[in-house]
Amino acid sequence: MSAPETPVIEMRGIVKSFYVGTPNELEILHGIDLTIRRGEFVSIVGASGSGKSTLMNIIGALDHQTAGDYILDGVPMTEMSSNRLSDLRSEKIGFVFQTFNLIPRSTALGNVELPMLYTGVPRAERRRRALALLELVGMSDRARHRPNELSGGQKQRVAIARAMANDPAILLADEPTGALDSSTGRMVMDIFHRLHRDQGKTIVLITHNNDLAEETQRILTLRDGSIVGERAGKGAAAS
Repeated sequence: MSAPETPVIEMRGIVKSFYVGTPNELEILHGIDLTIRRGEFVSIVGASGSGKSTLMNIIGALDHQTAGDYILDGVPMTEMSSNRLSDLRSEKIGFVFQTFNLIPRSTALGNVELPMLYTGVPRAERRRRALALLELVGMSDRARHRPNELSGGQKQRVAIARAMANDPAILLADEPTGALDSSTGRMVMDIFHRLHRDQGKTIVLITHNNDLAEETQRILTLRDGSIVGERAGKGAAAS
């Protein structure tokens, strides 16, 4: 894979505070500078309370920064309306969470189709793409099963297929193997590696697991709301 060039995430001086303007004002992120280029596989590591979740929410357009500039895939995110922010999430970001977040009463196929329904993809195209994505993650034979009929690893594979539904600019994976045993977690990480290697997907992995972080190309360490270190992971040698 050739060296990625175009930034898909650009953050400059990102500050996030809560209870702004009150005596209890609390600054969680202290001027984060972050660039992630198209096609990179990057991990962000840190202990509980380091600010990982807060940073993830801003990267994922789930929350606004208090100060600083954030450009996502060429789009400035500062002072964007909630409706436009929601649209951008659907178009540009695929989320994979530790808790899967599947719709219980919908089949695997229906769960993968859902993001495309929100963006107005016609029904026949939704079905075609959803089936192709389930095949990509090895879940074609479970397309008609509901989440309560799936194992944890199967649920996470459906969640990855769903995250890919609208061909997002980035996949944002928040502790994606945290609820899985080691062998199932290995299967899930292998899927991420395939998506990165074969489709050139930009992937941001939020984790406290240093062994998983080592598999990525670049490792950023977050501590007390600041990036305190950056180093190459073993994935850099394979890129």
